[in-house]
Amino acid sequence: MAAMTEIKTPTGPIRPQQFHEAAGTEDWRVLGEGACAYFRTGSFAAGARFVRAIDEEVRFEGHHPDIDLRPEGVTVRLITLTETYYGLTEQHLDLARQISAVARRAGIEADPAAVHAVQVTVDALESATVTPFWRALLGYRERAGSAEDLVDPRRRAAAFYFQPMDAPRPQRNRMHVDVWVPYDLAEARIAAALAAGGRLVSDESAPSHWVLADPEGNEACVGTCGWTGPRPPAAAAVAG
Repeated sequence: MAAMTEIKTPTGPIRPQQFHEAAGTEDWRVLGEGACAYFRTGSFAAGARFVRAIDEEVRFEGHHPDIDLRPEGVTVRLITLTETYYGLTEQHLDLARQISAVARRAGIEADPAAVHAVQVTVDALESATVTPFWRALLGYRERAGSAEDLVDPRRRAAAFYFQPMDAPRPQRNRMHVDVWVPYDLAEARIAAALAAGGRLVSDESAPSHWVLADPEGNEACVGTCGWTGPRPPAAAAVAG
């Protein structure tokens, strides 16, 4: 029987870039909904064995990951969702390292390019009057620390964010999709969207996020979860 791995007690929240800069997190990418990793297992049976190995070899101390088992592979997500906090803690660094170690022992490779997260953003003049409708309709709850965010308490469906605006914009859409991608793959996703007929609206906040639009002007944002590190050369070329 595999030995249980001791996991440190979390000592506090950490920012996405702190997570990425820590050693041993190469398999993982922080998206809008936490730190995610995708492991290509090749079959449902192999994936099930991998999930069982994670359960047997890692001690979570009440902080279990969200695991999505599919025939092609396994997606693991690390996020803390409480009444007072929504995000990453230092414990997630230890969990990520230990889960990656389980994968290595099983000969399973991670594919960081296979993860992403989607958020629906609604422009609202008075979010306090709009948010209750969507909370009731979706069965969501407010994200801790942000009354403008609604999240799925089951951590399955896309989050909703209500973006304040000062005045109506009748000639511009008031709902758009945010696509969170790995920070090192943003330029490839942007290039693909532009090649498919889109246009760049703004790169003012790059490399944290870019604003794009489809051929009819409907907007979408490509985000890297607040990444402030060096801007990838290819992304700079796309924006230029």
